[in-house]
Amino acid sequence: MKKIMIALLGSLLIIAGCSENNGAKEPNEDAVEETDRETGGLPAAEPEVIAEELNTPWSIDRLGETFYLSERPGKIVIIENGEKERQEVELEKELSTVAEAGLLGFVLSPDYENSKEAYAYYTFEEDGNQYNRVVVLQQDNSVWREDRVLLDDIPSGEYHHGGRLKIGPDEKLYITTGDATDPDLAQDLDSLAGKVLRMNLDGSIPEDNPYEESYVYSYGHRNPQGLAWSEDGKMYESEHGPTANDEINIIEVGKNYGWPEITGEEEKEGMESPLFTSGDKSTWAPSGIAYTDEKIYAAALRGTAVLEFDLQTGEKREVVTELGRIRDLYIEDGVLYFISNNTDGRGNPLDNDDHLYQIDLNEM
Repeated sequence: MKKIMIALLGSLLIIAGCSENNGAKEPNEDAVEETDRETGGLPAAEPEVIAEELNTPWSIDRLGETFYLSERPGKIVIIENGEKERQEVELEKELSTVAEAGLLGFVLSPDYENSKEAYAYYTFEEDGNQYNRVVVLQQDNSVWREDRVLLDDIPSGEYHHGGRLKIGPDEKLYITTGDATDPDLAQDLDSLAGKVLRMNLDGSIPEDNPYEESYVYSYGHRNPQGLAWSEDGKMYESEHGPTANDEINIIEVGKNYGWPEITGEEEKEGMESPLFTSGDKSTWAPSGIAYTDEKIYAAALRGTAVLEFDLQTGEKREVVTELGRIRDLYIEDGVLYFISNNTDGRGNPLDNDDHLYQIDLNEM
């Protein structure tokens, strides 16, 4: 077990990280010094290590007492009763190995126990080009096979792939996509890049989507990587900004979130400003997020912490540090589960990294 530093300030929990590009230079990789790192005098809590020696894990799902983790090189790790099994994933297209790419979002189908199906988002290469797609995976014993494609040819660039998948309280599949390093695509409603997308679980377009015959639910996003909902159905999103100016947003149907026209606290008519921003002097590079008890918890890469944002007071604090880059998190029954991401080529791996951890929120 490793100690987690607990800060005194605020209460929206973000696991803060780093804007990613696997060494490829982009503005947020040259971000200014992190001046808002917060530490305090509370006793350190101790997270429990559930699993170790993970290989660039990206997303967490859970069913009962069993965890399902996607790894970017193209594996699904199943963890049950302290035992870890790394399962093969057979895809129709060649998995991309460029910065930030690979097997990303993964979420079990609501009827997984009967269907043995899950949804996945991956980056692939074809004829010298690169794209993202959303597929259904079928589990056959210890192998997951691509069964059918729900959405194909999502733009992909050197980085900024987005990649988060979540099933919302309305039983629709939500997908975050990056701008594929072409910022103008985020404002183009005819492009799938730089968006939050929404589809029926069979891959069809919901009739109540804001734009006719379109998967687009919201637009003007740079590189969104986290989605979560409150009990009353409010939708929250995390997003990497350029050279700091990372964001936590409330997502409303059909709204424009401004990239690349506005960043951080800037305002422009017809565009939405963030609920929280790191400002222009620090960066979080937030990835997965979760909601509980009027707080948002987010995994941060460059921020190398779990940050807590209190939706009632507007305060924030660091609650988990000293474990390096954090990629995703999951909350259930008052327990926070999270994965480190130090083996992605940008971190400094600890012994037996990467890890799946758990910690009781009441201890933080």
